[in-house]
Amino acid sequence: MRIVDCDAHVIEGRELIGELFERFPDKIRFSTAGEDGALIIEGRPYPQARGPGAGCPPDQGLCIDRGANPFTPEGVLADADREGIETMVFFPNVALALPSIEDRTFAAEFARLYNRWLASYCRPHGGRLQGVAVVPVEDVATSIEIMREARTLGLVATMVPAALKVRNLDHPDLEPLHAAAEALDMPLCVHGAPGIHLPKLGSERFDNYLQVHCVSFPFDMMVATTALVLGGVFERHPRLRVGLLESGVGWVPYFFERLHEHVEKRGRLAPACKHDPREYIGRGQLYVSCEPEEAGVAFAAEMLGPNFILYASDYPHWDSDFPESTRALRERTDLTAEVKARVLGENARVFYGLGS
Repeated sequence: MRIVDCDAHVIEGRELIGELFERFPDKIRFSTAGEDGALIIEGRPYPQARGPGAGCPPDQGLCIDRGANPFTPEGVLADADREGIETMVFFPNVALALPSIEDRTFAAEFARLYNRWLASYCRPHGGRLQGVAVVPVEDVATSIEIMREARTLGLVATMVPAALKVRNLDHPDLEPLHAAAEALDMPLCVHGAPGIHLPKLGSERFDNYLQVHCVSFPFDMMVATTALVLGGVFERHPRLRVGLLESGVGWVPYFFERLHEHVEKRGRLAPACKHDPREYIGRGQLYVSCEPEEAGVAFAAEMLGPNFILYASDYPHWDSDFPESTRALRERTDLTAEVKARVLGENARVFYGLGS
């Protein structure tokens, strides 16, 4: 089985962080004793590990206690071999903060530096390592330029947050971004994290990181889904593909049944959504990553079909099941061999355009 990990995380190298420090000493630095977070970006801690919506404490973020070696491409590939993973698709670690950066010049240059570095990190390894671009999404015009550059670099998708600071993903300002992604055949991947100064979407009621983590990811994806579906983004851009990452898939049958009921009974209040919301999944516009062990995988595949579910390890973050994450899916008895093949690799190849 040719396994594709649709959501792993790269550890940004010293050369990238060093270049950022050198070029933007007034914008980014290491935190000092007594300060929150591992880094201070624009005067704010990253991640913000205290207070409402708290993010992960810096010393608890990785699963290196289980033997992971994510600090070089060679270490990553050896870990992938332990899991039986052929291809890993990388999201950022430090650069998860990019969508919240306020200085537009800094945000754009950070994105360009990161994207070039990630492409160079992935390129020498025969297609086994693939990268997802970051863009300064609050600046839509610049984001489109950087997304085009990233496509030329060979990056396979672009990361966006579930909600911008004051806009949802169906805001008219974002129409050019959606159109550009559609024209480039470059999927958008909705991915965030607590504590990185993006809208908290419910998790502001908690200052305990574990409570925040439980709430933030599914709430983020429900908000993004509501905007994309009821706001008509998929209708206006029928070739656009969007992935929802790191929230599991068990919520999807429930939430799409709820969306269906609302459109059926009060669809006139969401005129931009012209189809049964479930059709956007059926026609290959929405993909969702699963937790390998979650019971909801089988139910989601039964209710909505198996073609939208993606395997994700979240390597090397603490909630990854490394080095057993693929095993949890490979050895399940409630999924057919065909469904396992789709979830473990075939769907991600379609979503990211990786070929056969």
